[in-house]
Amino acid sequence: MADTETIRPAAPPIDINVEPMNLPGELALPAPGRGLVVFAHGSGSSRLSPRNRQVAEELRRAGFGTLLFDLLLSGEMANRENVFDINLLSERLVDTTHWVRTHSGLGDTPIGFFGASTGAAAALVAETRLPGAVRAVVSRGGRPDLAGIALEQVRAPTLLIVGGEDVEVLPLNQRALDALTCEKKMEIVPGATHLFEEKGALERVTDLAKGWFETHLVTR
Repeated sequence: MADTETIRPAAPPIDINVEPMNLPGELALPAPGRGLVVFAHGSGSSRLSPRNRQVAEELRRAGFGTLLFDLLLSGEMANRENVFDINLLSERLVDTTHWVRTHSGLGDTPIGFFGASTGAAAALVAETRLPGAVRAVVSRGGRPDLAGIALEQVRAPTLLIVGGEDVEVLPLNQRALDALTCEKKMEIVPGATHLFEEKGALERVTDLAKGWFETHLVTR
């Protein structure tokens, strides 16, 4: 399932140049000592995912920078194969991470990934292709299992957040957790389904993600 609603932009729009195209995004710079969280949306979604945007808003209030961007152009999203092409999505995430370091003036600012659905797998694979660059990964209702053998190579501390009633995805996250060899944790949100639409569920996701990034994405 995908986030399909949209809400208004909350950060300055940018064009991320990943040859031969520009990916639309919104970048909010972090406060001093805080890292940047790059969002990787899920299948069939975009930078306008209302759930990711709600999480991003709360992270900005805590001083973190956020980057929401489209992993695929609208024409590419029409092809369902692209939506589940983890290699393609992870390449876009890697290229975007390089771009933002080079063009935003962030330099060595700590970077974290927040992935949802297939975006979680893309985030984990991208972490293995960016040695030492990514300090933390958080998955919301993700499909980390789709990262395959890359799970064993992930080094950044990884938090998997799953709804207690997400009966299909929960066991897949457990298998992924078992395969990870880095610092890792799985948090189950009781009563929540895949999109965390239940009262208080997304707020719990936000609190968990913020705590993880506070631990791993702050320069002390």
